[in-house]
Amino acid sequence: MIDRYSLPEMQRIWNLENRYECWLEVELAAAKAMHELHMIPDADYQNISTRADFNVDRIAEIEATTRHDVIAFLTNVAEYVGPSSRWIHYGMTSSDVLDTASALQLKQAGELILSELLRLAETLKLKAREHRHTLCMGRSHGIHAEPTAFGLKFALWFDETTRNIKRLEEAIKVVSVGQLSGAVGNYAHLDPAVEELACKHLELRPVNISTQVIQRDRHAQFLFAIAQIGSTLEKIALEIRHLQRTEVREAEENFSQGQKGSSAMPHKRNPILSEQLCGLSRILRANANAALENNALWHERDISHSSVERIILPDSCILIHYMLVKSSAMIDSLAVYPENMMRNIELTRGLVFSQALLLHLANLGMSREQAYALVQASAMKSISEGSDFKQLILADEQITNLMRQEQIEDIFSYDRYLKNVDFIYKRCGILA
Repeated sequence: MIDRYSLPEMQRIWNLENRYECWLEVELAAAKAMHELHMIPDADYQNISTRADFNVDRIAEIEATTRHDVIAFLTNVAEYVGPSSRWIHYGMTSSDVLDTASALQLKQAGELILSELLRLAETLKLKAREHRHTLCMGRSHGIHAEPTAFGLKFALWFDETTRNIKRLEEAIKVVSVGQLSGAVGNYAHLDPAVEELACKHLELRPVNISTQVIQRDRHAQFLFAIAQIGSTLEKIALEIRHLQRTEVREAEENFSQGQKGSSAMPHKRNPILSEQLCGLSRILRANANAALENNALWHERDISHSSVERIILPDSCILIHYMLVKSSAMIDSLAVYPENMMRNIELTRGLVFSQALLLHLANLGMSREQAYALVQASAMKSISEGSDFKQLILADEQITNLMRQEQIEDIFSYDRYLKNVDFIYKRCGILA
């Protein structure tokens, strides 16, 4: 399903090479911290810092025997370093490496996702400005309600995206933590100062407390931020799918030269990307739920979460990045048809002004109940007979006895539906 779009950096973050690179980074940061605290002799630290390396194929070869990935990794690193490797992983446990390295990967991935989220926000802002005064039909329950500005759709999505930016920034901060606290997290064999220094070198914050395992509420928050972004993209995609329906056709995805919509029907132009985005968002929500399941562990520490995270962390990060890239491109190239919007507004022959008339009658002193009944009677007649709503109002003596013709003409004006758009835009930060 994922095409060959340009995402080498996100793919690199989750490949084995970078995974082991992050493991090595953690081990080297720990060794550096221990050296600074005078735990590792200068010569040994010099060997470790200059010779430590790994080979992915060799790790796989060793792991076939050990059936333990961290031990296989450490064995391979020791082959490069020699006797000084006795200080590598000193006082640490596997989760110290795995969880801290995972934080590095999540931080890297989160920053890439954030850059695309910021790009989406800018794309939405530009579209909102472009269609600030484009009149379209506002619908509730799928039924014509009142006219509104087409740009307000983009403004709404922009406003939600700014909240997603804040959520993701906080989630990145929450997962950007490390630990070097040992087998049960109580620093029995390593001074907490080592963790403090190592995390500083890694540009992470040390956790306040761990059980050997960094608590998975952090990862759940990260994946829920991603799932929330996905739900926003689904919201956008679902609206575009509705707008592209043949009976509506107010906007549609760009249909490129040579593109085909159906194997059977040459005329089809389907919202395929929007449908794909709606489908992929379901995976993000499912992964967020799996992240919640990872929070409870047997006697505070097991590795049942590990197998799950090998799937949900890379999958969610790669998916949301892909979805953001595609969403920005889709919105930027969206085909918009204002003439069809006006056609749809006028489809009900003036019924969209029923509330404006109702409120004006109330302002003139008529009870709301009486005004509602009076306007509804003409509205129902317009629907059943297919007649023009304004002409029915002009022919209603109960209304014309209260209102002059120019007042009625003013009721049937579209200006009111755009008069406060700039106010909304300023509140959303789209206009200064």
